[in-house]
Amino acid sequence: MSLREQFEAAVIARMKESGFLEVEIRVECLGRSGGGYSDGSVDAYWHFWNESRSVVVVEMPPAPAEPEEPECAIDDSHMDAYHAAQRMRNACAKAIEAAGLKVTP
Repeated sequence: MSLREQFEAAVIARMKESGFLEVEIRVECLGRSGGGYSDGSVDAYWHFWNESRSVVVVEMPPAPAEPEEPECAIDDSHMDAYHAAQRMRNACAKAIEAAGLKVTP
């Protein structure tokens, strides 16, 4: 779910608690205007939602050190765990960024 979809789902959930119908919310409150919303309050909420996400930074654990070549290695299998750890770390970073948060190496 994108950052905007998360925001709009939160707005819809909150406004439904106040008795509004989802179709009303989508038409009257979530109408787009440029990069924001035509409703001034919702546009301000969108701005602050983005600001709140921009200051959160997730620090990743250090990347694994590349192992040294074993002296009697027959193949590259000793590198499998290293490459698997790198792929997992990269996938985690992408998932965190997809949630709208920043990642430091």
